[in-house]
Amino acid sequence: MSQLVAYAVSSNNSRGRAIHEEPPVGRSEFQRDRDRIIHSAAFRRLEYKTQVFVNHEGDLFRTRLTHSLEVAQIGRSIARNLGLNEDLVEAITLAHDLGHTPFGHAGQDALNECMRDYGGFEHNLQSLRVVDVLEERYAAFDGLNLCYETREGIMKHVTRKNIPKLGALGERFVQHKRPSLEAQLANFADEIAYNNHDVDDGLRSGLITLQQLQEISIFSRHLKQVQDRYPQLPERRMVYETVRNMINTLVTDLIRQSTSNIQDAAVENLSDVHAAPPLIGFSQQIKKEQQELKKFLFDNLYRHFRVVRMSNKARHTIERLFAAFSAEVQLLPVKYQKKFEHEGHQAIADYIAGMTDRYAIKEYQRLFTIAEG
Repeated sequence: MSQLVAYAVSSNNSRGRAIHEEPPVGRSEFQRDRDRIIHSAAFRRLEYKTQVFVNHEGDLFRTRLTHSLEVAQIGRSIARNLGLNEDLVEAITLAHDLGHTPFGHAGQDALNECMRDYGGFEHNLQSLRVVDVLEERYAAFDGLNLCYETREGIMKHVTRKNIPKLGALGERFVQHKRPSLEAQLANFADEIAYNNHDVDDGLRSGLITLQQLQEISIFSRHLKQVQDRYPQLPERRMVYETVRNMINTLVTDLIRQSTSNIQDAAVENLSDVHAAPPLIGFSQQIKKEQQELKKFLFDNLYRHFRVVRMSNKARHTIERLFAAFSAEVQLLPVKYQKKFEHEGHQAIADYIAGMTDRYAIKEYQRLFTIAEG
């Protein structure tokens, strides 16, 4: 890891772990966090959780796992250039989707509606619950006992009603303070990854076309640069090259603009970061272009009738599973039946949120079809 700037998070200025542990040997505290996340069961399940396309729709589309790896790669690169803690950024980015339900945002929205009378469901809060409580790997504690700053980075946002559940972690939301620059950076790395890789997956699926994308300024500009330089390039490679160059432009702009923001705010230490306005961000031009691309993807990919149809099936699956488990708790595995006695419907939410796409489909078949299963 490169030399850290004074306002970066380090093992020396970390607020530590909820349960004290002896310092690791041969690695930093945040490398330990990263390693614990990678070895968790929740991380492995991301391989079979939806990004945009449901798992069985194709082997080449992104999953939550490949997305998380791409976010971590982008995040580390930006952190290195800004002198921030790469290991912390990597830990945050690898953990940021651990609480996602099967079937992407459709699954999350359905589970939130099902849990409306029981506190609701937020995937950020569920990711924190995974690393704080649900992982069962260590003799001395539940969860992964991650550092405060890693947990802080996982909690990008939370509804006001759920702030009291966070304890000390919720203080910054009440006091309107910013998290570390590493946490801010992880959020933008996520945005860079999913916007550009959804372009790639959308084109591969045929749900959006090159002709449509040429109306979007950031894509058309980079596409023209590739076409001018490689006029004979096959279309698939042309798309790869265009997306690659777009990511490079966004990363470069974010580094340049964030450096300027940090200098203008005269930040000298971590306390200054918490008190300052958000410091990681794009220039106004790139921000505008990113918003244009996000709107295009929402209107033309995420709301495409084929995606909407699959999302509707996903919602139906989640709703029926939740209703069945609520009506007859004995349908749950024994472990979750016992949890229900103490935690009520949160136990059902934990069970459903932990499912992969294909497990949720099989569980639906087991509950609602006569066929053996």
